[in-house]
Amino acid sequence: MALGAITPILRIFDEARAREFYLGFLGFRLDWEHRFEPCLPLYLQVSRDGCILHLSEHHGDCCPGAAIRIAASDIDTYHAELTAKQYGYARPDIGDTPWGSREMSVKDPFGNRLTFTSAISS
Repeated sequence: MALGAITPILRIFDEARAREFYLGFLGFRLDWEHRFEPCLPLYLQVSRDGCILHLSEHHGDCCPGAAIRIAASDIDTYHAELTAKQYGYARPDIGDTPWGSREMSVKDPFGNRLTFTSAISS
């Protein structure tokens, strides 16, 4: 038996704010979206490089306030990209940890925390 990659599901409450944050600010792309009917909750997949996230307005899918860690090959370049956007709702810091990584955490508009992490280069 072999296990595969995981796909986190993050709770969202506002479609416009989710699109602004994940697509506009973080630079993910929209892969697909689904609603059972036009007036029902949205479920969608966004991705950037090898990172895939599912975002759901369905109250039974997950709890708000999740925390996930995302491996990044060059966190300093990504930090510079995000800083240059001057997004009004998040200005993430970047720093070294005692356990040997560089990390940048940012909260989405729904209280979910995404921590981007990479190894400290020598």
